[in-house]
Amino acid sequence: MNVAIMGAGLSGLACAIILERNGVSPTIYEKRSQVGDRFINAEALMNLLTRPILDPIQYFMEHHEINLKPLSHIRTLKIFSENEKATIEGLIGFVNVRGRHHLSFEQQLANQVQTPIHFHSEYTYEQLLHEHSHVVMATGDGDYTRKLQPYTLNTSASLTAATVEGSFNPYTAMVWLNNHFAPKGYGYILPFSEKEANIVIAYPDNVVTANGDQLFQSFHQECQKQLNQELTITDQFQVSNYLIGRSHFPRIGNTLFTGNCLGTNMPFLGFGQFASILSGIFAAYDILGKANYEQFAKKIYQSYEDSLVLRRMVEKLDNDTFDKIVKKLDGPIGAMLFHQTRLNPLRIASLLLRPFMS
Repeated sequence: MNVAIMGAGLSGLACAIILERNGVSPTIYEKRSQVGDRFINAEALMNLLTRPILDPIQYFMEHHEINLKPLSHIRTLKIFSENEKATIEGLIGFVNVRGRHHLSFEQQLANQVQTPIHFHSEYTYEQLLHEHSHVVMATGDGDYTRKLQPYTLNTSASLTAATVEGSFNPYTAMVWLNNHFAPKGYGYILPFSEKEANIVIAYPDNVVTANGDQLFQSFHQECQKQLNQELTITDQFQVSNYLIGRSHFPRIGNTLFTGNCLGTNMPFLGFGQFASILSGIFAAYDILGKANYEQFAKKIYQSYEDSLVLRRMVEKLDNDTFDKIVKKLDGPIGAMLFHQTRLNPLRIASLLLRPFMS
């Protein structure tokens, strides 16, 4: 068995780990110069998005022997709208870091891989297909997938973000639903530590807005107001036209599509690292004859469609409606959504909202 993995991101590295532990040494190709060769940013693993798995870190270790260490867990979630605020307590999820950071999930996975990674790779899919028995497409975006098979592109998004210095509770995450600075999108603060955090706004590219820098300046001021302190910007990055979509087929012959090549980036909040890692794991099990990747992908596609319904609903809402929602969340409804239950609130919400999406 001669397996090529095209991409050394979350799904590609997770696939490599499982293959190696079952006696198969894949060949890993990465076009960049190092693992995680991108901007540093914090992301959230929220159990609201991983149900019925309540603790994804424990799940990866106990079920797949993949050891990932988050920066911290989230015990408090604060949600802001223009005029309302909700505070939710509990085991809500984890904060992890991505990109050029020694604790990034990419680097942690790479540390568990024995196979050398071929950096600066210029190999095309067509070349790998002829030289290997299997190809795992794990390039991290849908561009290559769109060339190879039908691909539904649902939206594209812009993100403006900064790393800031200040004083933070590393166990508290903050989210904003406010069209003044995140039109039809959202903003958030995720801490790296007690002294450093990411502040981010994300919104659809098809929104006609003021200059993105002006939106971010407004958000930066809002963050300083809510935290009652000055937040010094030490680094910034901006992403435009970030594609969010999904493939129509999880595999074609002996080519398996994982990560964002499959459709693991969930449209609702944009976080997809849990599903991305899982896709690499189950692609490996399929190659080994231990799982059916098409059956696994059905669950990913269902989660994607559920998330898309909520994304479309958020895009329809104005600030007055956001105020009403956030006010409701500051009580039993919010506690119920984030309680340690295996019920999938995104699935339930999607089913309830679909009749209103026409």
